[in-house]
Amino acid sequence: MAKRKVSLKDISIACGVSVATVSKALNDHHDIGQETKEHIRQVAESLGYRPNAAAQALKTNRTNNIGVLFVDEANSGLTHDYFNHVLNSFKNTAEENGFDITFINGGKARINNMSYLSHAIYRGFDGVVIACVDFFDPEVDELVKSSIPVVTIDHIFYNRIAVISDNVNGMRELTEYVCSQGHKKIAYVRGVESSVTQSRLASFYKTLQEHGIDIPDEYVVIAPYRDTDAAYEATNKLLNLQDPPTCIFYPDDFAALGGINAIRERGLKIPDDVSVVGYDGLEISSRLTPKMTTIVQDSEKIGKIAATKLIDLINNPKGTLIEQIVVKGTLEPGASVKKLN
Repeated sequence: MAKRKVSLKDISIACGVSVATVSKALNDHHDIGQETKEHIRQVAESLGYRPNAAAQALKTNRTNNIGVLFVDEANSGLTHDYFNHVLNSFKNTAEENGFDITFINGGKARINNMSYLSHAIYRGFDGVVIACVDFFDPEVDELVKSSIPVVTIDHIFYNRIAVISDNVNGMRELTEYVCSQGHKKIAYVRGVESSVTQSRLASFYKTLQEHGIDIPDEYVVIAPYRDTDAAYEATNKLLNLQDPPTCIFYPDDFAALGGINAIRERGLKIPDDVSVVGYDGLEISSRLTPKMTTIVQDSEKIGKIAATKLIDLINNPKGTLIEQIVVKGTLEPGASVKKLN
């Protein structure tokens, strides 16, 4: 049998005071003596009283609830290794600061076909973090331009706080490393169009140019992030070229698994015949044989900073700087890139 909730009337009877006095004591009104306040609070706690969250929200205009907009085009949801770690860190930091998090439904799971902004207003979110969505979606743009405090992850909007991985320097370090191993025929299976892809691709080309390396256009092919089938097809396309690459970059470690399968199905060895490079530093990349060369992103730091900045924005909207925080990754050389003479 469900336990009945303790009411203000229950507390007033136990204390021998009016319901109004109990309410004033619990809300710290100045016309109630400190000794009376403390006595009423102690009795309330001993009875197991829990204030009504909805009523508190009406009084303070706060719900202590943060919305998370996460719509992964690959529909991998929280099995998406990188964003799973980012959002887990975000959740832990938010909860440590007294906030709950709620996902904003997307796709078929939407409530009454509500827009993202309507859902955020309906839930009464104090703020919203946006990660892994189509940032060019008009509904996302509407939410970002609203009065709700927003922090984005891995995408920069004008006049909004953004926490981004250092994709430019990450790709530079990765490309520098491959060039240092003597490779000149370097291909890139790049992700679909996004600010992350743009940053990595530009850094890839720029670093090659600095090393005097000019690659043919057919060395750069498109495959969605985390899509092993597309990476498999892209790899076969590259290996079928008359002059195939000696090293292939992949959009992420997970997609690289598809490329590795394509290489091995041809009876080729990694890295003896073809070298491979990933991105993200997922746990799986360190368990492969040979260990994958990749950039390890600091997902825990990204999530923690995003939560801290959003909470700052909620608590102190006038005094919180609107800035872009760049979080550096770390090169993991691995053993999947062969040193050429």
